[in-house]
Amino acid sequence: MPSPWDELHRRLSAHLPRARLVADPLRLLAWGTDASFYRLVPQLVVVVEREDEVVRVLGECAALGTPVTFRAAGTSLSGQAVSDSVLMVLGDGWQRCDVAADGATITLGPGVVGAVANRSLAALARKIGPDPASIDSAMIGGIAANNASGMCCGTAQNSYNTLHSMRVVLADGGVVDTGDPASRARFAQSHGALLRELGALAQSARDNAALAARIRHKFRMKNTTGYSLNALVDFEDPLDILAHLMIGSEGTLGFVAELTYRTVPEHPHKASALILFDDLETACRAVTAIKGGPVDAAELADRAALRSVEGKPGLPEGLAALPADGAALLVETRAADAATLDRQIAAIEQALA
Repeated sequence: MPSPWDELHRRLSAHLPRARLVADPLRLLAWGTDASFYRLVPQLVVVVEREDEVVRVLGECAALGTPVTFRAAGTSLSGQAVSDSVLMVLGDGWQRCDVAADGATITLGPGVVGAVANRSLAALARKIGPDPASIDSAMIGGIAANNASGMCCGTAQNSYNTLHSMRVVLADGGVVDTGDPASRARFAQSHGALLRELGALAQSARDNAALAARIRHKFRMKNTTGYSLNALVDFEDPLDILAHLMIGSEGTLGFVAELTYRTVPEHPHKASALILFDDLETACRAVTAIKGGPVDAAELADRAALRSVEGKPGLPEGLAALPADGAALLVETRAADAATLDRQIAAIEQALA
């Protein structure tokens, strides 16, 4: 009796080119890793180029009971882009990149690299809010699915808080574009029960004062662990709740076929400083001191981190002289013009003093 993956391969062969169905052991082994240290060798790799192909693959996988995992660039360090079942990989057909005339929004396919989106916005002095360290290689699908944030966007400019609208494919093949009123109306007709359940869940969370307060506290800080439960207390429209639950869901709730961000300013004037401290406690107190100031990023490096880069070009010689509990802050500030930048630097220096 053939395995469910063999049967899936047979069914999909009638609709997809053979070159986009990978089943030979050597290439499956190659697809068994991402940027994490995990290895899961898939049983079948399916390269999808269009939304209707995603719908078909999800439908066949559901019919055969074969789990499916989505993969964009595979840059995650947490292992979300590997599978021991079906690995659905984005092809080249997901690179839509449309910038609004004023640069206030940008509509992106899940296969667009984050840095490419920013280059498209550069002439308008705008950028997308999420700023992961892997932005030069990470794709929008993964950035949104992980709520990848980086050092500078904090919580105010992450995917959750800069999401304008989203086009989602659910496991049952249902599709909704939350930015299209007609699509929202059709989805309300076809998936009314789902939306009612989401609305009831959100209402119960808001009615429980202690729970609502705990959720708000949890997501007041930078937090990319688990589902974005703050959607239950931040929004009342079930479709807005659904879209924001997708952020950070790691591909477990649906497939992000398209996403529109509200962009943020890309200030041309920037300054950074590596500030050394004799002990970790003082460095932490310094973070508190500058927290309310014009600081766009503050990264803490303990003694072990600093020791690993001692003697590297461009780093101060004083690193080697730091005591055993020494630490450093890498601080950045940004501004629209040089005069404002100078004032911000002075404010940070005064707070540190």
